Amino acid sequence: MRFVPFAVVLLALGACSSPRPAVETARSVPDRPDARQSAPAPTARPVMYAPARPLQCVPYARQASGISIRGDAWTWWPQADGLYRRGARPRTGAVMVLDTGRKRGHLAYVTDVRGPREIVVDHANWLNRGRIHENTPVRDVSRAGDWSKVRVWYVPGNHLGGSAYEVVGFIYPDRRTAQR
Repeated sequence: MRFVPFAVVLLALGACSSPRPAVETARSVPDRPDARQSAPAPTARPVMYAPARPLQCVPYARQASGISIRGDAWTWWPQADGLYRRGARPRTGAVMVLDTGRKRGHLAYVTDVRGPREIVVDHANWLNRGRIHENTPVRDVSRAGDWSKVRVWYVPGNHLGGSAYEVVGFIYPDRRTAQR
């Protein structure tokens, strides 16, 4: 009879030992989108790893999304016109096109839309030498909440990045019926 209460105590203590979330974050400040904000902890831990050969964002986005556009990242938006649907809102499976300045750009594949101002992306070669980033939170920090400006999770520092980047738009993987 004494064994039953002891087993109950052990089970209760075992429930308290669940692992902490992979990423701890502070609360965001919705009325100050330009302030350094934290994204909520992602459902899966953000990871960064080096593939066998360094990989650029363009071939990574093309393979992940199935969108068959070639050329530099900054050329994807105009190339998609008439071939793929484009828009200003994120959608799972879309490619986010970022303007990083001076005829440069970046592409990221949207894997999850977590809320009106939070998405998760996978991408390659973000501020490094061809590494892959998976489960990366991205936060809309535009004043209007229109996805025109974002901050991207910085994996090595385990926080939302300090720089805001302009979003050109989102290219959706569904082809237009009238093609060029």
